[in-house]
Amino acid sequence: MINKKNIYNPEVPETPAKNPAMKYIFIAVLLIAAAGIRCSQSNTKTSEKATAVNSDSVMTTEATGNGIEPDMVTVQGGRFAMGGNENKNEMPIHNVTLSSFKIAKYETTQALWQKVMGSNPLYHKGCMDCPVNAVGWDDVQTFIKKLNTLCGKNYRLPTEAEWEYAARGGTKSKKFEYAGSNDINAVAWTSVNSGSNILPVGQKEANELGLYDMSGNVFEWCNDWYDENYYGKSPENDPKGPATGPHRVIRGGSGNSAIEPAICRVAYRIPVLWGNGSIGFRLASSL
Repeated sequence: MINKKNIYNPEVPETPAKNPAMKYIFIAVLLIAAAGIRCSQSNTKTSEKATAVNSDSVMTTEATGNGIEPDMVTVQGGRFAMGGNENKNEMPIHNVTLSSFKIAKYETTQALWQKVMGSNPLYHKGCMDCPVNAVGWDDVQTFIKKLNTLCGKNYRLPTEAEWEYAARGGTKSKKFEYAGSNDINAVAWTSVNSGSNILPVGQKEANELGLYDMSGNVFEWCNDWYDENYYGKSPENDPKGPATGPHRVIRGGSGNSAIEPAICRVAYRIPVLWGNGSIGFRLASSL
């Protein structure tokens, strides 16, 4: 079993108004209003399809469609056992209590990235419904800042604890090894069934909260710095990871030909420094 070591070779994708002040204020208001209209109107078509899933997982009306905002699922907070016993950096299994939050139903797609950023990363182009990849952690922060400016929201990356809790199914968890099943082929694109390709989001079965591809397809960036021994000293309530570090955490596994399917387990964690063709992300937000 591959453990804590970075299994990747880093790839860097990488007439004058009487009151001039009132005039400028008026223009600014118009620009802000236009941005808000652009976000809301672009989501009108698909927002009608958004429905409640259950009391613990409620899809918002901010559906993707042709817009620039993702489908978000509300995850009811709760307590869960985080970690695993297969690798040293998953130990010890420890109790974590999280506040409620939102997380994206799908991995961020190339279409959404291109609409916000105006360009597409270098790897695996040509599939706009596929997850964006080859983006570094800092690249993702730039994307989030632009998206939040456009839509007046506060999207962010999930913490590692939020990611694992959501992947496990939150309060509806059935304690599966992968996100939604013990049958990896039912929920994940892996090196065995993907042909080593990145594939469109949402084609496999969802997990208990209606989240897709949290196992397989592409690894996903978390907000946390990485520390192999953090679990032994992590606070129980809403842990946010170490204060600093040389690497960030990725979760979820991928369909890369060099990746073992078992790495798609919900407990598996790995440190990386650079983005590469096997890494994407999904968005989160606080309530």
